[in-house]
Amino acid sequence: MNKLAFATISELRKKLENKELSHSELADFFIKRFEEHDEKIGSALEIFDKDSILQASFKEDSSLKSSALNGRLNGIPGLIKDNICQQGRITSCASKILENFRSTYDATASKRLKDAGALILGRANCDEFATGSSTETSAFKKTMNPWDLSRVPGGSSGGSAAAVAAGFVPWSLGSDTGGSVRQPAAFCGIVGSKPTYGLVSRYGLIAYGSSLDQIGVFSRTVYDNALVLSAMAGHDQKDSTTLQIDKKDYTSNLTGKIKPGLRIGIIQDALNADGMDKEVSSAIEDAVKVLESLGASIKRVSMKTLDYGAATYFVTSRAELASNLSRFDGSKYGFRSPDSKTLNDMYFNTRHDGFGTEVKTRILVGNYVLSAGYAGQFYENANKARQAIREEFKTLFSDIDLLVMPTAPVPAFKFGAFAMDKLQMDLQDYFTCPVNLAGIPAISIPCGFTKQDNLPIGFQIIGPHLSEELIFQTAHAYEQSTDWHKMTPEGF
Repeated sequence: MNKLAFATISELRKKLENKELSHSELADFFIKRFEEHDEKIGSALEIFDKDSILQASFKEDSSLKSSALNGRLNGIPGLIKDNICQQGRITSCASKILENFRSTYDATASKRLKDAGALILGRANCDEFATGSSTETSAFKKTMNPWDLSRVPGGSSGGSAAAVAAGFVPWSLGSDTGGSVRQPAAFCGIVGSKPTYGLVSRYGLIAYGSSLDQIGVFSRTVYDNALVLSAMAGHDQKDSTTLQIDKKDYTSNLTGKIKPGLRIGIIQDALNADGMDKEVSSAIEDAVKVLESLGASIKRVSMKTLDYGAATYFVTSRAELASNLSRFDGSKYGFRSPDSKTLNDMYFNTRHDGFGTEVKTRILVGNYVLSAGYAGQFYENANKARQAIREEFKTLFSDIDLLVMPTAPVPAFKFGAFAMDKLQMDLQDYFTCPVNLAGIPAISIPCGFTKQDNLPIGFQIIGPHLSEELIFQTAHAYEQSTDWHKMTPEGF
């Protein structure tokens, strides 16, 4: 049964189609996986009861039921980060302020997955309101890395990543504002994708940074990742920032071969950056050799704006967070402080008691960089730096097809490693946040393990606007030439 736990979506679909398993039996199997093992991992905030899971996807309406049964994710269980709305379910963003809030509608991503027949088993733990890189800021629990329980799974989508890595589900969803899908994927030894901004609807994704957020996919293989994205992507009238493009099948070009004449740029500044773990750099250099052996033309490039990415993201994300979270004040939904005598007291007490320390810190910083007298110095300069980052990516892609860069400078770190050095925690997004600032797609895939601690290592493949097909094709070809994606943690 361990093989079933770590089976791919394609393998599970085959078993369902051959009637080796029923939808109910498969849901039972993965629900029991959570019951037996998740107490020591803490990946899920809630696992729903089986009947409601099945009913949510296979609705009574005959046309919807027929569509779900014929969907490419028919009967395949997954987990969704707790900042993505599911109708009738709690959507807490791992925060006390929304602890008992029940969504009245499905996010577009949730709905499209259900329409494709996917079974959403529950809510994944995350950093509170997605503010973190380790899943240590959740108001309810910490999530452990399945490869080493003393280490973090990454963040903010750590619960989603850990669940896939431990074989609790074959796919999950996270949100990526500055690297919150790709970094946990690297830490947990799985695949994590961040689509082009606007490719996946943000309707029903509780906003952190509206110009940065994108829903992304976790899976064990590139094919499965492309399959889930295919079900979600495409224009949505409910989100004006979605792109006017038709739905695509991102699995159609996954042949195991790379595009003839493919040109890949290696961002040398990243591999030589201060704080880079030598084993991470070595594993990425080995991955580059594999890509070259597959026929890619390799070019070493420099990215001058790389050093501005983290600071630009720091200012931009916190400014947008402060604006987006202003709606949580006790007046309409969520927690309301019971000990307030005036309206101002209610606002103050609700936000003081409802938000955690990290969220409050980021709100304060966001309001500061937007305040009169400082907006020009910080927020406006950050926008100028962001434009420079976008332009440099465009320049690089005029000469090459794809870029390769580390996902994270180090493997998964110990809990509390940066408790006394918050700046180092913020720098965990150093290699990932420029991609969000530019609005372009990227994927993190496994490329090795550290020798001493046997911790996963990942690297990013980055492409220009709407280059998902080329990214998936290249990542799949690399994956098929290595065995890193077949590795699973012990004890699960």
